Amino acid sequence: MEEHSLCSTETPAANKASFTETSLAGQESHVPSSEVLEAIENVIQGVLQSLAQKKAPVLTVANRADWRNIEFKDSVGLQMIPGCTTKQIRSDCPQSARRFALTLKILSMIYKMVQSNTYATKRDIYYSDTLLFGSQSVVDQIINDISCMLKIPRRSLHVLSTTKGFVAGNLSYTEEDGTKVNCTCSATAVTVPSNVQGIKSVEIMCVYKYGSVSMSFEAHHLTVPSVKWLGLLPSDLERLNIRRDALIPFTKQDENKLASIQKRPYIACQPLWKKELEIMAASKLKAEIQVLTSVSADYLSRVYLPNKLQFGGWL
Repeated sequence: MEEHSLCSTETPAANKASFTETSLAGQESHVPSSEVLEAIENVIQGVLQSLAQKKAPVLTVANRADWRNIEFKDSVGLQMIPGCTTKQIRSDCPQSARRFALTLKILSMIYKMVQSNTYATKRDIYYSDTLLFGSQSVVDQIINDISCMLKIPRRSLHVLSTTKGFVAGNLSYTEEDGTKVNCTCSATAVTVPSNVQGIKSVEIMCVYKYGSVSMSFEAHHLTVPSVKWLGLLPSDLERLNIRRDALIPFTKQDENKLASIQKRPYIACQPLWKKELEIMAASKLKAEIQVLTSVSADYLSRVYLPNKLQFGGWL
């Protein structure tokens, strides 16, 4: 099972080199393999030095769950500050010893992949020893910690995310190996490739507009601030007079989540979002886009989306 706490106190981080900056097109500069190997060797050297001095080795990672370590920039989103507080993953503490060992294990796997110029998905790493890792989420979090600790983007660690998206429409792009993909001509949606950094002359829409606290260390590579909120809007539910019995009542968790979102720094620069969230907070009701079938079976495809796209009904 995953450890939920680390045996440490928060400490200010030393000044370290920041992540490789991205260009305006959203492309990161690839970190040379020699630098990646050197960064991993430095971590292992620190572990060996501690052992030589008869001290318990520790790994220092940025505290990725603390809003105090975050700043907001319109052009990037949520970004980790240079002097953020850190936590230690200790080898001599029952709550974190397993996390320490798994981190070294994955560091070893990454080192071998970079040396041999091979790649693996996070899923591949998990399935290399499911009994050892326990769950996919443990692997995902450790890889993010390693990327943050080394100040090296995950792609340069030769770790790819599993493909989770599809794209269709008026878009063409060229992959790293020169393959040309035309999403307009395909009869079905095209799978978004794992190596989005290798795609040229377009900007790939990502899941996040402004990013998250836990991934703020990699905001330059993940966020697309130009993403728009297309629907379904809370004001749409009122405007379309959707039946209350077709809506989903808030749970206590929903209320807490909404309250948290309303306090986030980027809401201040999105007055229309703020208004929509206030409508939702007042009604304490939510809905999935499928609720539009309560108006008519084809209302979503025949009326709602065409009107949104034609008249700019997004935020």
